[in-house]
Amino acid sequence: MTTKIHLQGVRAYGYIGLLPEENVLGQWFEADVTLWVDFEAATRSDQIDDTYDYREAINTIETLIQTEKFALIERLAGAIADQILTNPKVQKVQLIVRKNPPIPNFQGSVAVEVTRAKVS
Repeated sequence: MTTKIHLQGVRAYGYIGLLPEENVLGQWFEADVTLWVDFEAATRSDQIDDTYDYREAINTIETLIQTEKFALIERLAGAIADQILTNPKVQKVQLIVRKNPPIPNFQGSVAVEVTRAKVS
């Protein structure tokens, strides 16, 4: 399958992190996602039923960030990937989740990447 859907810059505020400040103050998280979905029929039909409604992935990402209390961003990424893969139309997901942790003198971001596919 060569058809993919890309979502970039999905943002939500959450309380995920190892540091106490992250659990009390929270922070913004951002996700980029690539979904391997066979939407070839939709290129001709123009019907949502012939593709994956990516609003579902956006909702999953936002909801998990806003409601879960994981210590590690790695766990968050795994939970998002696993949830997205429950949709039968999604065969594979590649997900990058990033945050700007409250580490003194660190002005950058931290990101993790997870790629998961359904077992055939």
